[in-house]
Amino acid sequence: MAVMTNPLILKLERRDRLSDDEKKTLDNAFTRVRIVESDEDILREGDRPTESSLLLDGFAARYKIVSNGRRQISALHLPGDFIDLHSFLLKTMDHGVLALTTCRIATVPHATLERITDEFPHLTRMLWLNTLIDGAIHREWLTAMGRLSATAHMAHLICELYLRLSAVGRVESDTMQLPVTQAELGDTLGLSTVHVNRVLQELRKEELIRFQGDTLTILDWERLQEVGEFTSTYLSLRKEDR
Repeated sequence: MAVMTNPLILKLERRDRLSDDEKKTLDNAFTRVRIVESDEDILREGDRPTESSLLLDGFAARYKIVSNGRRQISALHLPGDFIDLHSFLLKTMDHGVLALTTCRIATVPHATLERITDEFPHLTRMLWLNTLIDGAIHREWLTAMGRLSATAHMAHLICELYLRLSAVGRVESDTMQLPVTQAELGDTLGLSTVHVNRVLQELRKEELIRFQGDTLTILDWERLQEVGEFTSTYLSLRKEDR
């Protein structure tokens, strides 16, 4: 069943060229599309999925809950992201994935992924690259959480999300939709909601961003990068042979 895989194709073609046959293979790989409502789990810790899920629309979060009930978000997923491609090989989920907004998700059976790895070596490398970029983002987040100030960490995250959304055509000029609550940002950055609000106010005061409702506009990209000590190398946005 062909589905609208444009976000994935846009994401991959930002890094390398896909052949028409590879695009068709991706489009035909997905067997169904489903809707997951906001605040519902897409996957739960301990699940053993037999298919992997591609986020077509919406925002999702990878998370774990510690013994006192507090939540840590370890990844934010955007359109074009395979939220559990790694489950193809790891089998058992060691964390959950939550829909932060209403999400439209396409699923591909692991048996189909196995066939792709047998028959399409370049496409396999591109999907491998997908998981490698996930790992690079984790490393960057760990460094930011451990060594940057709260303000710098927030600026860094905004820069990252802007470029990731831009890569899949979800940015208009300097403006992006960011339907994430301050509590969810706190769970992502390891901050209290009060601290998140204070940091956002500081970035507004410095005229680096404007944040109204779900809409965030970057007012000074160069300064925002400087504040966040942000460089985009880890996102592997250069188009080259892979």
